[in-house]
Amino acid sequence: MKKVRIGFIGCGGVSNGHAYRIAGMPDAQIVALCDTNETTLKTFKERHPELAKAPAFSDWRKMLETVKLDAIEIHTPHTLHFEQIMAGLDRGLHVLTEKPMVCKTEHARAVVKKAKETGLKVQVSYQRHFDRSFRFAKELIAEGKLGKIQFVAAQQSQEWKRATAGSWRQIPELSGGGQLNDSGSHLVDIVLWVTGLVPEKVTAVIDNCGTPVDINSAVSVQFKGGAQGTFSIVGEGLRWWEDVTIWGEKGIIAFRNGFPTMYVSEDGEVHLPQRMPGGTDPDRNFVDAILGKAELESPAECGLRVIQLTEAAWESAALGKAVKVKR
Repeated sequence: MKKVRIGFIGCGGVSNGHAYRIAGMPDAQIVALCDTNETTLKTFKERHPELAKAPAFSDWRKMLETVKLDAIEIHTPHTLHFEQIMAGLDRGLHVLTEKPMVCKTEHARAVVKKAKETGLKVQVSYQRHFDRSFRFAKELIAEGKLGKIQFVAAQQSQEWKRATAGSWRQIPELSGGGQLNDSGSHLVDIVLWVTGLVPEKVTAVIDNCGTPVDINSAVSVQFKGGAQGTFSIVGEGLRWWEDVTIWGEKGIIAFRNGFPTMYVSEDGEVHLPQRMPGGTDPDRNFVDAILGKAELESPAECGLRVIQLTEAAWESAALGKAVKVKR
């Protein structure tokens, strides 16, 4: 395979970043585009003149039937992901999908199973897996520098309610949920990925703030092995702010707005992070995995873990009691 041939399903906002990254890869190229909106397709081609002659479709099924592809990237509303992922795998295509991977645990299990059966790559575009800061924390924990994890506190504040008003993100049939399932998905994923913790029981209180979807969520988690954690999603905030602190028996690491501000070692000394491993990005890793040069660093299993916790939070809030996370 000289070049990985990729088809885009969805050419709106987030797809542009993917296109810019792929444009710089000598071993991959975008060979077909699909979007239901003609204006979106036109704007996309104007931003990426190298794709001016790429065939464009309004029906992604037609694109899969017509163009010879090795892989697809999915940048569509959340509830559409499952059908598109499975259709791609059925046609023998590798798949990169935007987050969240899917909106139901049963769908996530089906994707994981299909990927294993076919041997095809399914990458969830969780770019934080490639961020030096979070890779540094994951490495510290893997090396045992923090010891057994005891508690995690993760908070995300955005003007999500205002910023997404009138968009598909506040239509449950398309979004599958609110901020917890959207940008909050990144927060849930990175905590689970960095720590390796496995949620067992969830208690949640959720306020839709007058919308059809979750806006403010207070989520308490009991993890396997005894660790505890909280996820605070504030979708009615006045500005963007994120805060993650991880407490272990031998150390603490704290992040403020994505950057590790301190690492406290077992002797109580506060250290400023010095050595942080580098990373690539989801698209580069996806192509490298297809070509056999690397392992996927954000596989379908990550998407499964995120929706398991998210669905448990929705269920707990609806029932008004703690619920077990579905396996």
